[in-house]
Amino acid sequence: MTVSAEKFTRQQLLSVQAWSPSLFSLRCTRDPGFRFVAGQFARLGVRKADGSTVWRAYSMASAAHDEFLEFFSIVVPGGEFTSELSRLAVGDELLVERQAFGFLTLDRFVDGTDLWLLASGTGLAPFLSILQGQEVWQRFTRIVLVYSARSHSELAYQALINGLLQRDYLQEFAGRLRYLPVLTRDAQPGCLHGRITTLLQNGELEQAAGFALEPQAGRVMICGNPQMIADCRGLLKLRGLQLSLNRRPAQVAVENYW
Repeated sequence: MTVSAEKFTRQQLLSVQAWSPSLFSLRCTRDPGFRFVAGQFARLGVRKADGSTVWRAYSMASAAHDEFLEFFSIVVPGGEFTSELSRLAVGDELLVERQAFGFLTLDRFVDGTDLWLLASGTGLAPFLSILQGQEVWQRFTRIVLVYSARSHSELAYQALINGLLQRDYLQEFAGRLRYLPVLTRDAQPGCLHGRITTLLQNGELEQAAGFALEPQAGRVMICGNPQMIADCRGLLKLRGLQLSLNRRPAQVAVENYW
C-alpha cells in the first residue's frame, strides 16, 4: 500500500505498554487536526529499515476527546507490520493517516436501550474508545461488555474497564455497566469459560448479564476474530437481530478489518 505524503502526519511514540508476550499498546501524539468518532480506525504506517513503509488499520482505543492516540496490538509471528510495530520505542515515529474510517459507531443504531459489546482479543479497542465517551451512557440504560481472551494474563486494560464509572464525568451512570470477561483456555473465578458463541448459544452470557438479549431493546456491536464475528452474526440472525445498514437501521454492527 502506498500513501502520498499529504495524506498522513508524523507522530511521536509516547509510551509502550506490554500486556503479555504477544499483546501490547502504543500511545502516540495526536495531530490537532485529526478527528474521529469513537469506534473508528486509522491506518498506521511504520518505516522499515530498507526505507519502505508498511501500513495497517488499527482501531483507536483512546477516547475521541483525548489529546493522544492509543492502539492495541497483537504480535503476529512473522507478521510484516506487527514485527515492525513491536520494535518501536518511546520517541520513535509513527505515521497516521489524516482520515479516520469505519462504521462501528453508535450512529449505526437509531433506538434500543441495551447495548451488548462483544470483543475478542484486540477487538476490545474500539469499545474502550466508545465507553470513555459520554454518548453511549446517555443513550443506553444497560451496557454489557463481553471481552474474550485465551488466558487471564491476556485480559488487558482491566484497570481502565473497572475504573470507567469512577471518572468524574461518568459517575452519574454508575450501575449501567456489566463487565463479563471470558476465557477460552483457562478457568478462573469471576470469568466465564468458553467461546462467546457457545455462551451466547447456551444462554450463559445472558444469565451472567442478568437479562435477555432481545431484538426490541438489544443492540449489538461485534469486533474481533473474523470467524467469531461470522458465527455471532449467524446466531443473532436466528434470534431476529439483523445487520444494521445505512439504508436499513437494525440491531447489529460489526468491524472486520483484518
